[in-house]
Amino acid sequence: MTALQKKFPVVEVDLEKLRHNIDEVVKRCNEKDIMVAGVVKGFNGIVEATRQFQESNCSFIASSRLEHLEEAKNAGMQGPFMVLRVPMLSEIPDLVKFADISLNSELEVIKEINKECVQQEKEHSILLMADLGDLREGFWDKETLVETAVFIESNLDNVTLAGIGTNLGCYGSINPTVENMNQLIEIAELIEAKIGRQLSIISGGGTTSLPLVLDGTMPERINHLRIGEGISLGKDLQDLWGVDMSYLYPDVFTVKAEIIELKNKPSYPIGEIFVDCFGNKGEYIDRGIRKRALLGLGKLDFAMSDMLIPRKKGIEVLGGSSDHLIVDIEECTDQLAVGDILEFDVRYATMMYLTASKYVRIACV
Repeated sequence: MTALQKKFPVVEVDLEKLRHNIDEVVKRCNEKDIMVAGVVKGFNGIVEATRQFQESNCSFIASSRLEHLEEAKNAGMQGPFMVLRVPMLSEIPDLVKFADISLNSELEVIKEINKECVQQEKEHSILLMADLGDLREGFWDKETLVETAVFIESNLDNVTLAGIGTNLGCYGSINPTVENMNQLIEIAELIEAKIGRQLSIISGGGTTSLPLVLDGTMPERINHLRIGEGISLGKDLQDLWGVDMSYLYPDVFTVKAEIIELKNKPSYPIGEIFVDCFGNKGEYIDRGIRKRALLGLGKLDFAMSDMLIPRKKGIEVLGGSSDHLIVDIEECTDQLAVGDILEFDVRYATMMYLTASKYVRIACV
């Protein structure tokens, strides 16, 4: 515990705007009979923000990190809690303790979950993951997936097969389509024919699958999505997919950083250019002497400077080092001074890194 009276940098979270975004997305999904697992991983499970999901009509609170679910549970939230990353064998005791449902792709792990459930006198639900081409987690061989489903249904008393799911767009950049959603449904129906009952969940992916819901093309049997960025920011769908997300607040998260140096300097480095502190060779444009500001925030906190978006006009992010953000303010008409605070919007990556940094204060407003 630090005794520092830290004010900046800070990430401010507007809880009212976040709740608005949750309600708007969940309403649109529920109108199509689709449950929403609200994913809190992107902002690292900030408890006050997670509570907005708990108090909404989200069907699950979801994260890939058990720590986020533990914090929510310790804060009195009831879930149900969903784990998104397929479990490690070493974390199964904690998985059973803190989660109600998880995504799985290894029968060995599922058997161990069942054993741990017996020890803890609990039950646990699972979704079997199908890899439809994005090449992250999931069964590639569909016959093996069906056989695994039958084994779980017939042999494991403390693990319930709730359904199946897929992930698209996180590694292989594969776009969710009606075609690959129908592939998932076909696999579900093969399982249902073998086990003699209908699966309760067919989870069609995450934020990248939301456009199919919004344009009315999502196949009917897809009844579950795992949505994070599409709620907390909504910028990727707007900017990359061209989906109208104007009903959401894009500024739920605000980064505030303090100017620590303000000077006129050349825009092109002087001397023999080699590599920066991360081993990368930068690209620079000679624009003459320009006014620039140095801020007390660095790549240690946000990793990707090009995903910080200045709110004030006339400010351009040039780059950064571990502990500094460098911005061009030549075109800014405001009279800035050392000690002034600049505000930035974030994208998914910078939201994730900033809210994980112990050097950045979090303030829920």
